[in-house]
Amino acid sequence: MTTVFIGKVRPLGTDIRTQVEAFAVEEGRIVALGAAAELTAQYPDAETVALDGWVIPGLIEPHGHPGYSSILLSDLVLDIRPVTIPDAAGVLAALREAVAASDGQAIFANGWDSLLQRGLPDPDIHWLDELAGDTPLVVIHNSGHSAYFNTAAARAAGIDRTTEDPVGAHFGHDASGALSGVAVEEAAVEKVVAPVLESAKKHLPELLVAHLRDLARRGITTVSDLSWNADLNPLVEALYAKGQLPVRLRWYEMSRPGGTASPRGNGDELFRQVGVKTWSDGSPWIGNIATSFPYLDTEATRALGLEPHHIGTANYTTDQLHEIAEPYAAGGWQLSCHAHGDLAVASTLDVYEQIITRHGLTDHRFRLEHCGAMLPAQFERAASLGVTVSLFVDHITYWGEVLVDDLFGPEHGGAWADAGAAFAAGHRATFHNDGWVTPNEPFRNMAVAETRTTRSGFRMPGGIPVTRVQALAAQTTNAAWQLFSEHEVGALAPGLFADFIVVDRDPVTVPAEELAETVVRAVYLAGVKVV
Repeated sequence: MTTVFIGKVRPLGTDIRTQVEAFAVEEGRIVALGAAAELTAQYPDAETVALDGWVIPGLIEPHGHPGYSSILLSDLVLDIRPVTIPDAAGVLAALREAVAASDGQAIFANGWDSLLQRGLPDPDIHWLDELAGDTPLVVIHNSGHSAYFNTAAARAAGIDRTTEDPVGAHFGHDASGALSGVAVEEAAVEKVVAPVLESAKKHLPELLVAHLRDLARRGITTVSDLSWNADLNPLVEALYAKGQLPVRLRWYEMSRPGGTASPRGNGDELFRQVGVKTWSDGSPWIGNIATSFPYLDTEATRALGLEPHHIGTANYTTDQLHEIAEPYAAGGWQLSCHAHGDLAVASTLDVYEQIITRHGLTDHRFRLEHCGAMLPAQFERAASLGVTVSLFVDHITYWGEVLVDDLFGPEHGGAWADAGAAFAAGHRATFHNDGWVTPNEPFRNMAVAETRTTRSGFRMPGGIPVTRVQALAAQTTNAAWQLFSEHEVGALAPGLFADFIVVDRDPVTVPAEELAETVVRAVYLAGVKVV
């Protein structure tokens, strides 16, 4: 059966100003584009569907975390993110109310951010014990790179002063060696939040579908999970078999020191593993990104507990990072590494270069994630190695002033997430929202990469704005290529799947401020309406 879709169609691809009237779809793939009269004549038995609005390819989130996000953004977790509760008083009130209503049941809260919610106390174990008593309480930092817990929560998670630090992560201790109530980096945070993950298992079929549908409503038709738990594979396969997956899912397993690569070859065009993820450094918001320059000495950095002239360190040495990554690369997987600070970027590129050279790799598409303080020369080096980059440009929207005034100053903070420098170096760069960290808002990503302006109108004093061509490519064709999916999605062209969205304005011509407010009217996956 052939369907001809008719509307104001922007196929995008290399020439974003191309516009056609219609495209024909057979068995989920596009077979032709052109004038409506020509296609209806060519396929006289086709069903015709009129689309109300501008039609563009479905958007691609190349660095999400739907597995964890489906839990952290659910009713099982108290939402205290700055986008939900903007001030410290509201956060503290929400926590007190949750404790009062808990009846002793464990409380998990997500979104603590003392940089945006000014006036929050130091959430050490003593303060959390005073707040919650014998009720287990875990508060996850908005970045996901740290979590704070009270004594009851430590007991529930099986953590005490003798618990060994995982490689690349750690638990905080006071001067006497007692737990201070903080877990830093993924492996330690994972231990603290294990109870909520366990309790969420029975709800996951509903939670995951609901979250994926929310992504689809935002215009996302393909999402990549950069911290996927392979234990969820049977669930996804069951949802797939029932036709309940509203998006394509690409996933990356989390690397482990001493880990071995999963076998290749599983999965298909709807659900498959693409690569392996590791973390070179941490989050700018908690002080543990590896930079060649210090944090500023400000009221904000002192509130974070950072000493004057503090410089963060990487999670691993270059040799350790190489030892972790090598087995996965040898197994044929694309490598993806979180790296914010310029020193973390340099170390990761050193590892990548060693691996690329040793194995004679060409089309590897190794990835650098976030790239907050990455320098123009480093973008050039990465491009020369065939390494690709995905930038968290939405940091500018919410933390732009913080980066400049409180953390790094105009030279280093002002050029944060320099997408223009990435494109200037020849990258097929992409943008992302990193799961729950900021709302999934791909059109705003495009807009802020163009304007480098925060939500309150502050213009970043450094960095290079991108063009509309680059912005649209970042969440369509470039993202498809970065996920080794350019033969399936990313544009509206013959042979590709008919993954497309209908929006209320022309994303090619509207001003950046209007682009950010784009409304998604309908979403189609392989020619079938899912939203």
